[in-house]
Amino acid sequence: MEFVHAPVMLSEVLASLQPKAGGVYADGTLGGGGHAEAVLEASAPAGWLWACDRDAVALEASSLKLARFAGRFELRRGNYAELSEWVTPASVDGVLLDLGVSSPQVDVAERGFSFQREGALDMRMDARQSLTAAVIVNEWSEFELARIIWELGGERQSRRIARAITEARGARQIETTTQLAALIEKVIPRRGQKTHPATQAFQALRMAVNDELGALRQGLVGAVTLLRSGGRLAVITFHSLEDRLVKRFGNEQSRDYTFEGEVDVPELRQPRTPELRWVQRKAMQPSAAEVEINPRARSAQLRVLEKI
Repeated sequence: MEFVHAPVMLSEVLASLQPKAGGVYADGTLGGGGHAEAVLEASAPAGWLWACDRDAVALEASSLKLARFAGRFELRRGNYAELSEWVTPASVDGVLLDLGVSSPQVDVAERGFSFQREGALDMRMDARQSLTAAVIVNEWSEFELARIIWELGGERQSRRIARAITEARGARQIETTTQLAALIEKVIPRRGQKTHPATQAFQALRMAVNDELGALRQGLVGAVTLLRSGGRLAVITFHSLEDRLVKRFGNEQSRDYTFEGEVDVPELRQPRTPELRWVQRKAMQPSAAEVEINPRARSAQLRVLEKI
């Protein structure tokens, strides 16, 4: 299948990053190259783009898409959490992180991201890594399974699902997406609900396989080191865990004080120089027109910070 992915909130991203002629930008989640293409067009004739993606198929597709900008970009296969290891600090005018899984990844059954298509329990964004969803489902303890399904998926029936998985795999390995989805549906009958009962568990497995929250924590810190003063960081999230993490990071980095522990006690605050400021505190959401064209964009939220 051809890797074609509609860039989410494209006009909002461009308005936020404000690409200019000769500017330097970084796209840590290149995907099909839609955002990257627009940034390169807007920064013509001499704007530069650093970009990476964990997915070799996405990288190949975007290389073809961006070929007309040859000499103005460098693409690498890798995790955006490592961007700061190969891009010069304080040299970039804008960083974009478009999180989550892309439509071409979900739509290819063999990738194992979707319970609606039979495929191996894989879910790796980077096929070079050894950890797959099958390893987690068949080898992790019942406790660990319940923990990630609750913490990463928000699934209230996480313990029941984990118990059912460990009992089922005792008889035979759980190898396919449809096997796992059917097992979860037995534990949580659908009863006419629009959302499939396996939705949250599959999200949790995908996030665990790809260490998505760990990558985001590391990637946000790294992105700030890349930005020069006035440079902007734009992050598109697709669920509340990611959005809360970005919001918390932005709040911490834009405050003029810090504190130890989880509770902010005014008397114990320590002064600090903020590194970032919010471009706007409220997250932007896609327009109704975009959601109508691309329903998968409906849960997207865009938050933008500027380096002071």
